[in-house]
Amino acid sequence: MLENIFKPGRCAFIPYVMAGDPDLRTTARILDAVRDAGADALELGIPYGDPLADGPTIAAAGVRALANHVGLPQVLELVRDAVARNVPPIVLFTYFNPVYQYGIEQFANDAARAGAAGVIVPDVALEEGQELRDALAAQNLRMPLLVAPSTPRERAARIAQASSGFVYVVSRLGVTGAGSAPDFTPLRAQVQALREVTDMPLAVGFGISRPDQVREVREAVDGVIVGSALIDAYAGHSGEEAAERAREFCKSLRAATID
Repeated sequence: MLENIFKPGRCAFIPYVMAGDPDLRTTARILDAVRDAGADALELGIPYGDPLADGPTIAAAGVRALANHVGLPQVLELVRDAVARNVPPIVLFTYFNPVYQYGIEQFANDAARAGAAGVIVPDVALEEGQELRDALAAQNLRMPLLVAPSTPRERAARIAQASSGFVYVVSRLGVTGAGSAPDFTPLRAQVQALREVTDMPLAVGFGISRPDQVREVREAVDGVIVGSALIDAYAGHSGEEAAERAREFCKSLRAATID
């Protein structure tokens, strides 16, 4: 169960990796590397040509993966193999169009058969996602939903109620990226407001990139999600060199959740 990664008094570490960047073999090695570095769960991006929530780093990684002809079938096979190697729970990060084209029920079934623990679909509004949530729930897959800093309190409560696994707390307005540090003062207020309406674990992402940032938020939230900075850490490398760079980067962030 995805919920099991969240422990009282301990901040979970959830790295994001784009499947197929720079190639599928390297991605497999990186998944093993972040496992060895202490990741509690993994977000695995499915390449998509119009990634509205992704900043330049993740968007470019998706372009590289698409150039390798990596799509949903290849990602699901990657998940199946990774689960067999005992990687932490994998949460697929995708957009709705690939899921719709694949078939919502077929996608839920195949993701579950591959061994995924959950799915994040950032471009599905709360009011439009019931069919997808139901299909995933029928396969015992979790679907964390996103709450932005601008989300009104009442709507945030409804999003949290509809979420499963955890609530994805967006630390800042805009897209993903490690270029500028978020202001964590409003984040703390946002987290406190969510605590008043939900008992779901809260994991923060968008802009978390350094150990000092992890230390700054770790006592307020239940988990931290790091993507762009990790991809930057091994960009331009492949094979074991990329895996080693990912391993060392993740070790420093994992340590920051507990030191």
